[in-house]
Amino acid sequence: MRTKKILEICLSPDLGGLELYMSRCAVELAKHFEVSCVVASRSKLKDFIQDVTKFELKRNSSFSLTTSFKLSKIIDEKGIDIVHLHWTKDIPIVVLAKIFSKRKPKIVQTRHMTMTRFKDDFYHKFLYKNIDTIICVTKALEEQIDKFIPEKIRPTTKLLYLGANEPQLLNSEHLEKFKNELAGDSAFMIGLIGRINEFKGQYLLIEAMRLLKKQNLNMKAYIIGHAMSEEYLQELKERVLKYELTNNVYFVGFTKEPAKFMQACDVVLMTSKNETFGLVTIEAMKNGTAVIGSNAGGVLEIIDDKENGLLFENEDYEDLALKIKILYNDKELRKKLAINGQKKANECFDSEKQFEKLADFFDNLIKK
Repeated sequence: MRTKKILEICLSPDLGGLELYMSRCAVELAKHFEVSCVVASRSKLKDFIQDVTKFELKRNSSFSLTTSFKLSKIIDEKGIDIVHLHWTKDIPIVVLAKIFSKRKPKIVQTRHMTMTRFKDDFYHKFLYKNIDTIICVTKALEEQIDKFIPEKIRPTTKLLYLGANEPQLLNSEHLEKFKNELAGDSAFMIGLIGRINEFKGQYLLIEAMRLLKKQNLNMKAYIIGHAMSEEYLQELKERVLKYELTNNVYFVGFTKEPAKFMQACDVVLMTSKNETFGLVTIEAMKNGTAVIGSNAGGVLEIIDDKENGLLFENEDYEDLALKIKILYNDKELRKKLAINGQKKANECFDSEKQFEKLADFFDNLIKK
């Protein structure tokens, strides 16, 4: 039987949940298919892709004919059946590569970002007519695609949640040691993990910490992630100085071991304005940590308020401070939310289960 071949592509220069999910797809799908990857030559992602054939392309714009032609050559030389893309800005390059190629592979996009406007102009009609399937990571996103892409050009849609890996749990001795290294005392620890940009709402945590400090609560917050904008990062640091929070708010930077921070923290936050899904939230739940998220976007499909986490009013740092304080004062509630959250994550958002569903879908799509 012929080996079925998948090409994973992400030419994004950044390194966040979307990019890391692509690298996980490459590893997991390689258990079932022959997988190759294409990343940008200046990508931070390439170091995370191991044991899979990897190509690097220089990406100058979303409409680079040169990049599209080079991609078409990779498609033909590798005999690709499906091109699986993740970054919306890669759509034109992938579609043109399909047109240039002799192979004419199927195109599948896993869409991670919300859709907010109609796609009924000539340009979008051309693109979407050449995409076979859009995998939606939330029900809300699937509804947006049905709403904004006209039926006659709309690709087939499939709902498939992202999943989190089974974490390697630290034993109590190592966990306590790590917590002491971070906090140095018995402070209540708050984690906010993800790329640092305004959309992710790190400023809301700083404003909430300003209010909580006035109440003399023993808390420390850790902002963990790669800065997308040095200007925004500097603005956050200036707020910390202005509010005299240098002993309460810490900037950790990017880490390859986010699970250690999740397990060390008493609560992990999702403060984005309108997160499409919220992979960090389910990872924290998998790690057995209580979560608080904004009541918007895909978070509403993850957190059942007061059952497996708490929701705060979107972009309202006063309500965020209130919800943090509730968990600070109520250890039993914190424990209940953590247990229930872990249960839901294992049932609905397990990485192995979700990747099996993705592999089955690709297998059936190739057979058509």
